[in-house]
Parts: sequence; C-alpha cells; structure tokens
Amino acid sequence: MKTVLLAAVSSAIVMSPVQFAAAQSEKSPSKPIRWIVPFPPGGSVDILARLVSARLAENLGQQVLIDNRSGASGTIGTELVARAAPDGYTIVSNTVPFVANTFLYSRVPYDVLNDFVPVSIMASTAALMTVHPSVPAHSVRELLQLARSRPGALNYGSAGIGTNPHIAGELFNYLGKVNLTVVHYKGGAPAVIAGIGGEVSITFSSVLESAPHVASKRLRPLGVTGLKRSPVLPEVPTIAEAAIPGYEFDGWHIMVAPKGTPGAVVALLNDNLKRILRAPGQSRQYEERGLDVIASSPEESAAYLKSEMAKWGKVIKERGMRAD
Repeated sequence: MKTVLLAAVSSAIVMSPVQFAAAQSEKSPSKPIRWIVPFPPGGSVDILARLVSARLAENLGQQVLIDNRSGASGTIGTELVARAAPDGYTIVSNTVPFVANTFLYSRVPYDVLNDFVPVSIMASTAALMTVHPSVPAHSVRELLQLARSRPGALNYGSAGIGTNPHIAGELFNYLGKVNLTVVHYKGGAPAVIAGIGGEVSITFSSVLESAPHVASKRLRPLGVTGLKRSPVLPEVPTIAEAAIPGYEFDGWHIMVAPKGTPGAVVALLNDNLKRILRAPGQSRQYEERGLDVIASSPEESAAYLKSEMAKWGKVIKERGMRAD
C-alpha cells in the first residue's frame, strides 16, 4: 500500500521534541521511551523496530528501548500498551494479527479501533512462499496440482495462530481451493528452520527472513505474496501472476499509541517516522530487507485499519480459523 502523505503539521516540524508527559511543553522527553514489539526477536516487526528506533532516539534526544513481549499472536504485548498511560512513553508496533486476532479469539482484551491512536503505517513487507528442495514442485501452479493430488498431505509452517504466515497460508488455501495443513511454531524463525530441515513442506515467511536461505539453496522460492515482485528476488513471480489471480498478502507494520495520547505527541512521532523512513539515501537499507516504506499519516493509518478489519474478518470466517 503506497500512500500520499498529508501535509505535515507545521508546529510539529519546528518545535523541539515535546515532553511526552505534558504535550504543551517544548522540552525533550525526560525518560526512555518503551517500544513494545509483541513478537519474538528476529522477525520482520522486530527488525524494522530496531532499524528505526536508533534514529528515533537520536532525533528525540532520549533512549528508545525495544521490549519484546511475545505471546498469543501479539496479544500480550499489545494489551500492555492498551493499558499504558497515554503519555507517549509507551508505543507498540504490530502487523496483520493486530486486526486478525479480533476474529480468531473469543475475547481480545482491547478494541483495535477504539483503544489506540494510530501513529503511522511505517512499511510493508511481502512474504515469500518457499518449499523444501525435496518437494517436487518448481512453480506455484505445480504446487497447486501437487496439493490437489495429495489432499491434506502437504503442510506449511506458521509463526503461531493468527500470525502473518498463518494468514498468508490460509489465504492460499482459500483462493487456491486446496487444503494445506498448518503446523504452528513459536515464532517466525522456528518456522523457517522447520522449513529448512524438511519438517514442513512449505513456508510463508517475510522476504527479509527467507532471502538468505534462498541464496544458500536451502529453500526454493515459488512466489511472492504481494502484488509486485520483490527487488530482492526480482526473478520470483508473484503468486497472483503465477497461478492465483487476486492473491495478495502484505505484512504491514503499524505504530500505535494508547488512546488519549495528545495529538501533538502523535504528530511529533509521525513527523519523525516520516523523516527517518524517507531520509535521502536511506531507502536502500529498507529495500535490501524486503521492506516497502509507506510512512502514512495517522488519519490514513486509521482508515487502513478499518479496511483490513473487513478484509481479514471475511477470510478468517470463511476458513473457520479459531485460536481458542
């Protein structure tokens, strides 16, 4: 999703970093900022947060501490932020499970649209569908044929119920009219390792995580889940162009703050993210990791969340996906 940024709030551009506990102040933050990543280290959400946090700390003149609080497909860490003081000192970045969990669990301890203030959709990353070299399929079409000839025999690795690989895999099942069996692991890295070791036949992991193993030929790439090919692996077609028109899965990365966070704080964070992500000469470091910079406004982020709720609610219902 590429967006056109709204005009930056001029006061947020010229002011010194505000004291987050009192948005009217023009002083720097008086203590470290806690950036919750609700997934284990090593995944795309964690890597992007670490790339951005170092620059954010420089801009704000205060430490930005990454705090990995994984569990329940991101629910545990996200709830910490929903209950945190709305002073800007606690933020969280999340991805598709942020909206999907609402439909997967009978009870989620927060309301995605009402308990948070969107700051920005920072970037997105497509996943790469790969197979173990022993799988006799060298294209998406061949994999579909193989899956149909062996109903329920092929499996794919997931980072956990409701995570990006799980949703990407179920979308493949839904649109491809096949029935790959999901095997859940505790994080994206263990799922990729399972794919490399042949414990699972197929993986749907971010380009960021998969590309090194494709280069070493421990995984064979079949398709990119987004609507365009990845500059990291330009020879690999998208799943949509290869065999399943309409297939699209991009793992967007959004930053949100607790509801009630002052508008000036949200504007300041948004402006800094925009400048960090779109800094001249910096785009290459994101592209090399399979990340597509978006840097949307808070308003655009809120509208996109609503559209994603509708999209994934339908898929999850149709596939009968449940986490409890």
